[in-house]
Amino acid sequence: MAVILDGKALAKETEAALAERVRKFNERAGRVPQLATILVGDDPASATYVKMKGNACARVGMLSQRIEMGRETTTGQLLDQIKALNDDPRIDGILLQHPVPRQIDERAAFEAISLDKDVDGVTCLGFGRMSMGAPAYGSATPAGIMRLLDHYNIEMEGKMAVVVGRSPILGKPMAMMLLNRNATVVICHSKTRGLPDIVRQGDIVVGAVGRPEFIQGDWIKDGAVVVDAGYHPGNVGDVDLKAAAQKASAYTPVPGGVGPMTISTLILQTMDSAEKSAL
Repeated sequence: MAVILDGKALAKETEAALAERVRKFNERAGRVPQLATILVGDDPASATYVKMKGNACARVGMLSQRIEMGRETTTGQLLDQIKALNDDPRIDGILLQHPVPRQIDERAAFEAISLDKDVDGVTCLGFGRMSMGAPAYGSATPAGIMRLLDHYNIEMEGKMAVVVGRSPILGKPMAMMLLNRNATVVICHSKTRGLPDIVRQGDIVVGAVGRPEFIQGDWIKDGAVVVDAGYHPGNVGDVDLKAAAQKASAYTPVPGGVGPMTISTLILQTMDSAEKSAL
């Protein structure tokens, strides 16, 4: 029977511990940690994600400043807003909700976020420092996956890890985090030839491709650990989990696996940032 890597349960444990850290920080520093979220445009899914992050902050006693900007916002206007948040000592973390409207240079906006407040791990500097093993906040989803694997004592050293997907905030940082833990890592993408055979070599398989049930159950080797980082309508991820679970030794459910860990890690790293600022 495969072990279910329960991100929802671990996120709940994390929030209980965070609530106590917030209380002690407030007593010591005389203020409450605060996350600023920026939503540009009116995408319903993005609005829901921002609301979920605000709710998570509230559950642990943190503040969440929600900034909404119109669909016609320019890159310059967004950069001005980010600069104001960088300069505000009350703000410990900044989250720019992805995606932004087409006319905005999203990468320029991400890069404008101060490294100290990049709690979502989206800047090139943060990625580079993380890759080199230097202090930085990791991208929230892969960092959350690493926390989940550690919680369940999943061995990574010496294992073959196959990451299917190469996005700058999921696939690439996931690969670097696994590499830093001494896994042998293969990154696959849309141009990869012989993908099923490569996935079959994986002791750890991470689905981060953004296509519903793209990774088939017969691609999974017996005893592999399957991490499904996708989420699509109908409560399905990037992996055909019904089939994959028959072969895996452990897997993340959808929903309730990776998703809760992303938000949990975001607020955890905001707390870390607040504590560092008070030193």
